[in-house]
Amino acid sequence: MTEPDTTATVPYVLRRRGTLMTADVSDPLEIEGVLNPGTAWSDGELFLYPRIVARANVSRIARARVVVEDGVPVAVERRGVVLAPDEGWEYGRRNAGVEDPRITYLPPLGIHVMSYIAFGPFGPKPALAVSHDTISWRRLGPLRFAYQPELDTDLNLYTNKDIVFFPEAVPGPDGEARLALLHRPLWDLDWLRPGEGVRPPAGVHDVRASIWIGYVDLAAAKRDLTALTYVEDSALVAGPAFAFESAKIGAGPPPLRVPEGWLLLHHGVAGQLPTGFSLAPGSRYAVGAMLLDADDPREVIARTSEPLLEPETPQEIHGTLSNVVFPTAIEKIGDRHFVFYGMADSSIGVAELLRTG
Repeated sequence: MTEPDTTATVPYVLRRRGTLMTADVSDPLEIEGVLNPGTAWSDGELFLYPRIVARANVSRIARARVVVEDGVPVAVERRGVVLAPDEGWEYGRRNAGVEDPRITYLPPLGIHVMSYIAFGPFGPKPALAVSHDTISWRRLGPLRFAYQPELDTDLNLYTNKDIVFFPEAVPGPDGEARLALLHRPLWDLDWLRPGEGVRPPAGVHDVRASIWIGYVDLAAAKRDLTALTYVEDSALVAGPAFAFESAKIGAGPPPLRVPEGWLLLHHGVAGQLPTGFSLAPGSRYAVGAMLLDADDPREVIARTSEPLLEPETPQEIHGTLSNVVFPTAIEKIGDRHFVFYGMADSSIGVAELLRTG
């Protein structure tokens, strides 16, 4: 991991363009919110894949066509549910859900890959599904992290969220072309076995949730798509560094290739985080950005010290989880880029990504 460059700049800003989708409280599957969508193109149209939440916090992943007017996303047309917690490892006796999808089209494989979080018997577990038509999704199963002796631990012990693939092959640690993904492990094991406490890998001294990178063997994935679930060479990319992300950070949408390298939007959380998964009262989610090196995405070139977007509107301040803006997708419509984000775990907003330089 490199330290953030306080002299380099990230020449991008976000400008709100409105609320795209709000929960339909007459629908029992949406009564507790719509939020944190993935996106995918199909037959020239853009589709949104929101997490929809039913009573008892049971989440599904839906599909909706994005309505575009004058080049700007303005509404959606609902098209039903594409993924529900139907597998035994996706639900438990006290919780259930398939949550927070990120979708990336991978040209080397000619397929859309959806990462999502299965909230099953042992808490949140990252998993993958793939699709050729963006309608039917085939589960590949949970992610599996290769054992790395230098970490002195097994990454599979930990909960892990915010999984997102790079949209093209990148140089791996050995210089060979590989697929890469970002992930965010959580080192506290008390939720699983009280008394275990925080158990970080060797060499990790800041135990706050941070962004890591891992790699997938491209040749193996071409032979068998299930190889996408096997992640090797995990390494720390960036941890919390500034006031708006003092508690934790996590990757947002799939990284966007820009002239400077890879533009990564991320969420940063300020406030006190207790053990487990619940946020302390007063916590606040904002959107930051960093640039990763094109030739080695483990390296941070530049980073924002202030958020690009923070909770300001009523929909962002008040909701199921107050004071949240949570970016999960970027799409190009015409010659403009738009960011789709969760608003207080209740609605979905859209902002335009603009270059300042």
